[in-house]
Amino acid sequence: MGQKEILDRTPTPRTRRSLKTDLEQLGLQPGMDVIVHASLSSLGWVCGGPVAVVQALLDVITLEGTLVMPAHSDDYSDPANWSNPPVPESWWETIRESMPAFDARYSPLLSMGRIAEIFARWPGVLRSDHPAVSFAALGREAEFVAAHHSYHDCLGEGSPLGRLLELDASILLMGTGHDSNTSIHLAEYRAPGASRIQEGGPVFEEGRRIWKMRHDIDLDSTCFVNLGRDFEGEHPIQVGKVGSAHCRLFKARPLVEFAV
Repeated sequence: MGQKEILDRTPTPRTRRSLKTDLEQLGLQPGMDVIVHASLSSLGWVCGGPVAVVQALLDVITLEGTLVMPAHSDDYSDPANWSNPPVPESWWETIRESMPAFDARYSPLLSMGRIAEIFARWPGVLRSDHPAVSFAALGREAEFVAAHHSYHDCLGEGSPLGRLLELDASILLMGTGHDSNTSIHLAEYRAPGASRIQEGGPVFEEGRRIWKMRHDIDLDSTCFVNLGRDFEGEHPIQVGKVGSAHCRLFKARPLVEFAV
């Protein structure tokens, strides 16, 4: 969405203060543990852009809560499995041999949006150490959420998603839909019948860069929109607007149990 279109659909500037007020009215509270999926353009024109959004979120939940966002870098994976777009098979070995090892301090995010990009670099944020599907966390339970991210079954019980369920955390969809709702992936591990696959990525191990294989399930988010719609039809959720964005706030555990 272009800046002109964003301006045209914004009746008044969105600010750190106005976003904080909207988030409070939606139901966000101090001390909450929450994973956020957010679209900056959906909020309207924001004075300060993604920085103001992160500030507003932290103003509400404070560091007594825990703010989490996906910080995925899906291109740090086996090129044999790339499809958007694929690369020639003749390139695969070159990529496996030369791709820089993942480093949580500076490896780039891929298609996560400007808010997640800013948050992943925010002072004090911890980023989990998984080359393809890391998460960024800040606040009281950040270390519990982000430390020891399982290399295998990367979005399963040993991932930040599993830890968030242990914390009875909430999910905030801020201008995004359930197609972006990463937590539903945890249900894929809990439900029977998932296909197993082999994946790989560049990591540091014992001080050197290696290409490390991992076992996982064949993740598939094509049903997430329908699952989210059906869940909302049977469970109460908090709905409102933050800026111009349609937002949903609800607990993660009931959604994952429903999706299973």
